[in-house]
Amino acid sequence: MRFIFKTKYSQDINIAKHNGDRFWYSLLILIMVVLPLVLDDFYLGEISYICILSIAGIGLMILSGYTGLASLGHAAFLGVGAYTHAFLLTNGIPFYASIPVVIIVSFLVGAAIGIPILRLTGMYLAIATLALGFIAEHVFIKWEHFTGGNRGLPVPQPEFLGMSFYDSVFFYYVCLVFLIAAMFAAINILRSPTGRAFVAIRDSEIAAQSLGVNLGLYKALSFAISGAFTGLAGALLAHYIGYLAPDIFNIFLSLTLLLLIVVGGMGSLHGTVFGAIFVGFLPQLIAICRDYLPSSIGSQPGLEPMLFGLILVFFILYEPLGIYGRWMKIKLFFELFPTYKRQTFKKQKVFTKSDRV
Repeated sequence: MRFIFKTKYSQDINIAKHNGDRFWYSLLILIMVVLPLVLDDFYLGEISYICILSIAGIGLMILSGYTGLASLGHAAFLGVGAYTHAFLLTNGIPFYASIPVVIIVSFLVGAAIGIPILRLTGMYLAIATLALGFIAEHVFIKWEHFTGGNRGLPVPQPEFLGMSFYDSVFFYYVCLVFLIAAMFAAINILRSPTGRAFVAIRDSEIAAQSLGVNLGLYKALSFAISGAFTGLAGALLAHYIGYLAPDIFNIFLSLTLLLLIVVGGMGSLHGTVFGAIFVGFLPQLIAICRDYLPSSIGSQPGLEPMLFGLILVFFILYEPLGIYGRWMKIKLFFELFPTYKRQTFKKQKVFTKSDRV
């Protein structure tokens, strides 16, 4: 077991708590950098998709995992980012200038939606965000000048630093760089006074308000920051898909993002990556298993959404802390072995927050 002796106040907010963290994170980044040397284009594409899902998961995690606000329509922000990016590229704006515009637009859209909608709480807030998803999908259909409507919108694949986005290796590195930057930005936001205000609102709105936290301001700010991260993911998703259509950004995509943060672990940035890996590879696993299932089961068109729903229910009931929470329990087991007690977590039941003040 590692004991950390803190002698400075700054140690409480350090990104890396000790040299072990620095070593393992550096090793992980090194492995990710050399992956294109050993993997083919198909697997690089899947890992790029996982990086995109992780960035979107960071956005939803800030809103739901750290501020405690439910959202069932977050695919709308993916659509805003994707369509804005494709529109700018189509009109000759270079990639390096389009991305900051996408982030700013998504931030402003999140703030504009968050100010009125966050007067609601609990189930009513979830219903309102669900309605937001349906409204956004219809806007994408009707606003043909901007989105192309039902005929869709092709996404230009620009060149950046002399490399084309058609190159799967280059696109993988672009997604990896943006994921590392998004993770670093999220960590710094959450360890700032703003991030602490988010956590205070999640734990108890009454206590946070009594400490001087402006609930309306910080809820709207959380929604805006969440929209900015998700919009960035939408811009990268546009390149991954290659051709945008309104039915891509539907309720199922919003539920996929919700599944990502619940399965990965609510209230943990590590959980966004674990959840993205799980959600990214689950469809491929289902496709492989279809060949071995009876035809009456394997040929069912709704098999994937049904399994997603069952997995979400099982994690909420039996492992609310998600994959990251299970990993922390396993790590504690080996740290305390052989003195680990089976009852360690029996008295510490943790439930996924629904409507608590």
